[in-house]
Amino acid sequence: MNRFDKKSGRFRVLKGLLPVAVFCVVIGIFLSGVRSVSGTAAEQEADGLRRAVIRSAVLCYALEGFYPDTLAYLEDNYGITYDEDKYVVSYEVIGSNLMPDVMVIPLEEEGMP
Repeated sequence: MNRFDKKSGRFRVLKGLLPVAVFCVVIGIFLSGVRSVSGTAAEQEADGLRRAVIRSAVLCYALEGFYPDTLAYLEDNYGITYDEDKYVVSYEVIGSNLMPDVMVIPLEEEGMP
């Protein structure tokens, strides 16, 4: 009888589950990182759109002497384009000689919290 050949079934099961548990933890950390990076990219994209609208409004004021009344004016004459399924752009005019209030609101996509 060899004492060293016997292995407890309990330790064999735990030894088999350890790689699976480590793999699940690594995948969880990876997915968390991907979600964080994509969230940061979406924020930067919205901020870039806001700055582009403001820059176009200032250019219009410099060239034509007034801030445009609507966002459509900027779209038609200054080349502002954006994905309307992804963002809502609030463009509120205070006066023809005052800087408009621009706010970009990202829309939630399906499956996103």
